[in-house]
Amino acid sequence: MLTYILAIVAVAFLFDFINGFHDSANSIATIVGTRVLSPFAAVVWAAVFNFAALFVVKTAVAKAVATGFVDPAIVNPNLMFAALLGAIIWNLLTWYFGIPSSSSHALIGGLAGAGLAKAGLAGITFGRKWIETLSAIALSPMLGALMGFLIMVAVFNLFRRATPHRVDKVFRPGQLLSSALLSLAHGGNDAQKTMGIIVGLLASTQAQAVFQGQSGWKAFFYVPNAGVVPPLWVEVMAYLAISLGTLFGGWRIVHTMGSRITRLRPVGGFAAETGGALIILIASKFGIPVSTTHTITGSIVGVGATNRLSAVRWGLAGRIVWAWILTIPAAAIMAALSFWLLNTLIPM
Repeated sequence: MLTYILAIVAVAFLFDFINGFHDSANSIATIVGTRVLSPFAAVVWAAVFNFAALFVVKTAVAKAVATGFVDPAIVNPNLMFAALLGAIIWNLLTWYFGIPSSSSHALIGGLAGAGLAKAGLAGITFGRKWIETLSAIALSPMLGALMGFLIMVAVFNLFRRATPHRVDKVFRPGQLLSSALLSLAHGGNDAQKTMGIIVGLLASTQAQAVFQGQSGWKAFFYVPNAGVVPPLWVEVMAYLAISLGTLFGGWRIVHTMGSRITRLRPVGGFAAETGGALIILIASKFGIPVSTTHTITGSIVGVGATNRLSAVRWGLAGRIVWAWILTIPAAAIMAALSFWLLNTLIPM
């Protein structure tokens, strides 16, 4: 059992790495698309601020993932492992096809699918966190689009007498700040989902039986049953994993979001990143595991729409929306199948 639990913790950090790899476009696509930074410099910049969220963002999202979607009473290692497998498989599929789907919703879908496979509908905690998260699927891209649109309109009004050269001169360095803010918001919301999975696993009855009363390094893994605050080592490792994932980058999705949705200049990149970051940080404050992918994509669309509606490639945006709609059920199906397989091989 001990080896199995440690293996699942390692897989959770692997998911976090893939999350950073898959979602790197959230942080760097606009700054690469506007050519403010080279791809390599952009991923280093984003990775640094992904990790910096450790010192700024609280852990409300981790608590929501640990207790808000699946009844903690049914959690066991097989359930958490299956949830991770469902999310990882869907992330890799969408990464391969260059579709910016949501790692957050893939993980939540994985939790739901594994919970349903283990205990049916009784295993799902239908409550506030489900309502908030499902609402955010629709609201986060719309709020991102609205915020990006409003910031862009405000900038147009403030700089209406400035030459394009002058505007670029101001917003090229400005985009460094907005990209840093977006990377901070991305790390702060997304790394916490992995923290929630690990805390939920370690606080489960099965894991507690292994670690309770242990000394030395084994005691390091003990989490009180009532506790949902991640230990410091979990926070550090989660932020490190997502930062390393971002550092390696997901170039297929960078291309989609950096140039294929709409063409951006530094001023547009600044507006999109700032708008997306503000929405994500507000969601993190209230413990809502919002999709950074949904939010920044919406913000890019909002910025593009300030020029003209035809500046947005709506056909591509439609494909992205379909990926959003399919993510939770697709990841849930994969997690349910993984749970049945795991339960056959390792009965619990």
